Amino acid sequence: MKNSRIPFNWPHMTGNELQYIAEAHLNGRLAGDGPFTARCHRWIEQHTGCSKALLTHSCTAALEMIALLMDIRPGDEIIMPSYTFVSTANAFVLRGGVPVFVDIRTDTLNLDEALIEAAITPRTRAIAVVHYAGVACEMDTIMAIARKYGLAVVEDAAQGVMSTYKGRALGSIGQFGAYSFHETKNVISGEGGALLVNDPALNLRAEIIREKGTDRSRFFRGETDKYTWQEVGSSFLPGELIAAFLWAQLEQADRITQARLAAWDRYHERLKGLQESGAVRRPAVPEGCVHNAHMYYLVLSPQIDRQHVLDRFKSASIAAVFHYVPLHSSPAGLRYGRAHGSLEVTEAVSERLIRLPLWSGLTETQQEFVIKILSEAVGNRIN
Repeated sequence: MKNSRIPFNWPHMTGNELQYIAEAHLNGRLAGDGPFTARCHRWIEQHTGCSKALLTHSCTAALEMIALLMDIRPGDEIIMPSYTFVSTANAFVLRGGVPVFVDIRTDTLNLDEALIEAAITPRTRAIAVVHYAGVACEMDTIMAIARKYGLAVVEDAAQGVMSTYKGRALGSIGQFGAYSFHETKNVISGEGGALLVNDPALNLRAEIIREKGTDRSRFFRGETDKYTWQEVGSSFLPGELIAAFLWAQLEQADRITQARLAAWDRYHERLKGLQESGAVRRPAVPEGCVHNAHMYYLVLSPQIDRQHVLDRFKSASIAAVFHYVPLHSSPAGLRYGRAHGSLEVTEAVSERLIRLPLWSGLTETQQEFVIKILSEAVGNRIN
């Protein structure tokens, strides 16, 4: 581990990644959709119950495929949080869509379901939810609103692999879901993602869009004697080496998740006193949500200078970080989207949230040092 005493993230390896990459080479299949890709597809489908899983080269690519599958046209509106990564909005803006930014809840930092209905207009096509920190949005309410107005629900579950809502895997509840396997996520392949299709009627179109707009996958299955250009698409496939690496991770996804949960729980218990003192607010996990310990964040009291805390961490060689700059106030957000109502929670959280180091393999000693420095930085002691 170079560059810092305690890095914010350290990519975890199970031990089988290099062997599987070598196997992919021996198979003579380095391009996409080889045997390892097929294994990953089956794993995602079996563990989520989605109709069709398709690996992509990023979660961004999966979201862009969703915008194509939905036939998003110029002027179509998509309701989403502003407190999210740019890909949530970019995917729709690329098709001419208009992000409509709605505020987030104070507890989970997820899209506030109570504000969605008022943001719906005749141009609204979809609600794009983001399961922040791997904790589910209030999906029952959101799905009911979507049914009432005939809207699609897109789950940006980039942080949600192995998380559930009332027993259902995140990404499998709306019409579409998107996963990320970026190196900062729990289960990784360096870069990488997956599209989850939950409407069987769209399975074939998803394959076509992913294969440059051709029915090439059907050709290789022997379902047609040639393949041709069918509609607009792009090259969304990851290489087989990426899939081989990912397969080694998916095989041990349960163990990886449990290791992260142990570290998350340790932070949560040890920081209880700091919350009781009023210095910070810890993450909230509502009843019915099973999370995956994707991140451990704290929302600092307004009286605490976040930069002072981050500087104190830096001086102790601890890589703690803040998170999103709200999209609605960014140059592109102002140009391509619009805010609905006040986004005061989003703005407050964006200025006060910090993320602590968390990865599979983080030791108790390292965590205790993080807690010690944090406690000193906010002027409290945890005994």
